Amino acid sequence: MVDPELLSQLIGDIYDAALDPSLWVGVLEQATQFIGGTAAGLYWKDITVQGELHYVYNVEPSSVDAYFNKYIRFDPSLTAQFFFNVGEIYNTTNVLPYDEFVETTFYKEWVKPNGWADHLAATLDKSATSFAQFGVFRNERQGLADDDMRQRMHLLVPHVRRAVLIGNVMDLQKEKAGTLSDALNRLDASVFLLDKHCHIAFSNMAAQTLLDDATILRAVNDTLIAVDPHAAQVLRNVVAAASGGDGAVGADGVAIPLSSKPGQNWAADILPLTSGARRHAVGLHAAVAAVFVRKVSMAAPYPTEVAARQFQLTPSEARVLDAMLKVSGVSGMAEALGISESTVKTHLQNIFGKTGVRRQADLIKLVAARARPLSDH
Repeated sequence: MVDPELLSQLIGDIYDAALDPSLWVGVLEQATQFIGGTAAGLYWKDITVQGELHYVYNVEPSSVDAYFNKYIRFDPSLTAQFFFNVGEIYNTTNVLPYDEFVETTFYKEWVKPNGWADHLAATLDKSATSFAQFGVFRNERQGLADDDMRQRMHLLVPHVRRAVLIGNVMDLQKEKAGTLSDALNRLDASVFLLDKHCHIAFSNMAAQTLLDDATILRAVNDTLIAVDPHAAQVLRNVVAAASGGDGAVGADGVAIPLSSKPGQNWAADILPLTSGARRHAVGLHAAVAAVFVRKVSMAAPYPTEVAARQFQLTPSEARVLDAMLKVSGVSGMAEALGISESTVKTHLQNIFGKTGVRRQADLIKLVAARARPLSDH
């Protein structure tokens, strides 16, 4: 049974980490204990700023280095980005059969030496330019992820996702400002601090530019209103909920679409401010929520993702297909994936059967042809 007080404290600590990244390791330790694992990791990469961050709990530095220097390319869980939506939770057996997993180079050389048996994860962000994942490891004694672990993970993922998205905007490690409002004034992103009625207690210069444009957001009697009626209602509801504490916001305040019009891909992330270190950092006692507004990069479907969905490929088959698009020959694919050549051949035969082609060259042409119409959307 989940302790409501413990959960509330953990959620508060997660949000504090959005403003102070040095807290993430401690948060991951608490999350590992709450969810029921032995270690945890948080990974984010954004190619637009050539940035890559990772925080880990109870993982040896040498193992972290080995993962990013060598084993990340063998990691089957990264294929999950082709199959699972943002916020969905998945473990090893959702990605490939376990008996196949234990035969991989990734398991034999990296997972097993660490004493792990499973990894329960969620994709926090997946766009044309960025990818973020949160995961908790289980050791061999704990075994595979069970329903209780999934339920506890489900309680935390929306909050971790919100904190990561906002933390990426803030990047306060580089700031030396005395208060949160001082730091916000230095950001390129648009940020509003609101009271429970959406009255604007503070807006930075970028936010004021958005208001002057009045295409996405506008201010009426110092009240922030989204131009899109549905977005306006969601914004009001989430900000009002934020006055009730961290846990009251739930999953609704993450990546709120601010417009339904083509080309206007703006989203808002809402950070509660009524408790924890955030309360003291704000310096504005009326503010209950910070609203971060960002332009969203819409991701064109990756060719492997399009083919996997269209031809109903399994995650294992999708991994082989993805490898085929990058390297040539069965032996090259086997080496790239860390699996045997016979396993590659088996999956290729299944892919040929589902797609109706018989040669790898024809399969590559088929994938390219199928990807093009969807990527133009």
